[in-house]
Amino acid sequence: MGKDITNEQLFEFMTKMYSDLNGKIDNMDREMKEGFKEVKHDIVRLENKMDMNHKALYDGYKLTYEKLTMLEEKVNEIDKKVERQDVEIRVIKGAN
Repeated sequence: MGKDITNEQLFEFMTKMYSDLNGKIDNMDREMKEGFKEVKHDIVRLENKMDMNHKALYDGYKLTYEKLTMLEEKVNEIDKKVERQDVEIRVIKGAN
């Protein structure tokens, strides 16, 4: 017939399987920890990039607001000049 497997052989086989499985689990654990570290680094990098973009957007908004305020002041000055000239024109026309 075939080979008879002894308890000792079965024990050795199971011990070898356990050792191989343990090694693979340890390797997977190590790879997962490294993967998580890389993901954490990627997240930090994205947060920094978002922070810089947020600051750039805020600066752009601030510059736009300042420019708008400056243009509004100029329009107000021009409006006052036009009103004065309109009054002067009426006065001149009334004098004639």
